[in-house]
Amino acid sequence: MSRQALREPRYQALADTLAQEVRTHFQPGEWLPGETHLARRFGVNRHTVRRALDELVRAGLVTRHQGLGTLVVDRRLDYAVSAASKVTHHLAERGIASRTECLHQAMTPAPEGVAMRFGVAAETPLIAVDTLRWVDEAPLMRLRHWFDPERLPGWLERYRGGSTRALLDQHYGLRLHRLRVRIEAAGADRDDQRLLCCADQAPLLQLTSDNVDADGALVEVSISRARADRLAYHIDFPDSPTDEVSS
Repeated sequence: MSRQALREPRYQALADTLAQEVRTHFQPGEWLPGETHLARRFGVNRHTVRRALDELVRAGLVTRHQGLGTLVVDRRLDYAVSAASKVTHHLAERGIASRTECLHQAMTPAPEGVAMRFGVAAETPLIAVDTLRWVDEAPLMRLRHWFDPERLPGWLERYRGGSTRALLDQHYGLRLHRLRVRIEAAGADRDDQRLLCCADQAPLLQLTSDNVDADGALVEVSISRARADRLAYHIDFPDSPTDEVSS
């Protein structure tokens, strides 16, 4: 055995073994054996098992469910990006449990890129709302919403979590749709690691949306960062004439 193998933490060696078993012997939606069973099987304590399972969670192979156990992750969630699509509504239609947690919100100086979209000077205070979306009790994406405060008086007192779109509709009569979307790859930073339970520089999908009202006026710029191992975006072009498509 090499010196490097000897220096490898026991939990990491166990994580590697379990990851291989998950990929070869388990189907999506199956439960792993309990921590006590795994500890007895591999001759380690439960703390080592927990740390190994934490590594599998970070790798996107399994999710933890309090009181139930450890579940092998199903295929990536497939989310259709369209002008009117809403993440919460999309998940509910598929019978997938989700919730949105409000992490922080305040009047915040807007960075130059966001300020330009709203047609204001850089550092102009806008409403900034940070949320974390959980799917099946596992964190999937974190979002920063930028809102025009003139359109949303009293927002900071009203919003406490849940769907921002629902509050916009119910209290402000605003039904937003996407005007444009930019999708790009990003590496997980320190906040992503902490909130999304992923590894340093793990691949993320970042989606930036300009969301407008019925008259085309910009109300929101949203920036979401989602785990690329758990989510895939697709965009359909049902009305695109085939004779205009070129390579």
